[in-house]
Amino acid sequence: MKLLTPKYLFLIPAISLCSCFKQYKDKVNIDGSSSVYLLTEAVAEEFRKIEPDTRITVGISGTGGGFKKFLRGETDISDASRPITKSELEISRSNGIQFIEIPVSYDGMAIVVSPKNDFVDYLTVEELKKMWSPESQGKINTWKQIRDSWPNVPLNLYGAGTSSGTYDYFTEAINGKAKSSRGDYTASEDDNVLVQGVSSDKNGLGYFGLAYYSENKSKLKLIPVKVTADAQAVYPTEITVQNGTYQPLSRPEFIYVNAKSATKPAVKKFIQFYMKNAAVLAKEVGYVPLPPEVYELSHSRFKTLKTGSVFENKSIVGVNLLQLLSEK
Repeated sequence: MKLLTPKYLFLIPAISLCSCFKQYKDKVNIDGSSSVYLLTEAVAEEFRKIEPDTRITVGISGTGGGFKKFLRGETDISDASRPITKSELEISRSNGIQFIEIPVSYDGMAIVVSPKNDFVDYLTVEELKKMWSPESQGKINTWKQIRDSWPNVPLNLYGAGTSSGTYDYFTEAINGKAKSSRGDYTASEDDNVLVQGVSSDKNGLGYFGLAYYSENKSKLKLIPVKVTADAQAVYPTEITVQNGTYQPLSRPEFIYVNAKSATKPAVKKFIQFYMKNAAVLAKEVGYVPLPPEVYELSHSRFKTLKTGSVFENKSIVGVNLLQLLSEK
């Protein structure tokens, strides 16, 4: 099974250009998170094999950018690496856009440095906060300021752009408030840009979805995280992400389906195919499958056209999806 992985992203314009000359019976338009893109595009690639008359387009404008299009009614499905926000919910109600929220995988956010970095053995949540908090801007500029035993060399940070759901989740998990972050770092909604930046900078540190690390292991050094200074250092793996021991940087990822689009035969078939194959394909692209019970509950929400967000007025950090979906 050949999947469209990050190193092939540059082919997207050519693929889209070639496909536009074909007449399609149905179309499904998707945009949003660059993290969830990997899974959705893998699903779409397999779906095209059995439904060649349906055109599936998958964009990567970031979670926030994807929601902007989705809440204007421009897309059928929005990929999201965080739940819809309060302000986005207000827009959806103002615009009359109802949606179905579907968790599709888990992701462990990877903390990475260059392989040339030979002194970072682990990081605590408090050290990450010291690096990334708004108060650190212009003040915390060297590795030695993070831990005294580390060298007095520049600390160069690479992270998600402000339209990214990864940015929202990371800032809430580490700094205690979504969108609360220092601004003097190299930012991008394209995780491939961050991979390139960290891998070529021996003083760099970055964060992004685990799948992008998995695709670039030879270029990056993965750093385990301690919740507290005396806790065990934990790497993000399928086991630690699924059982919740990689904290606080394990998160669920989502697709949001426009309720009107959900009645279209092509969208129905695509979501059914997505739910059936998400667990296998999530592993193939480097993410962690949800428990089977969660996929069943998610699919049930779609089949019954259950609209709204189960995360309204709730924090996403440390959430138990099975419990939350069972309550709704």
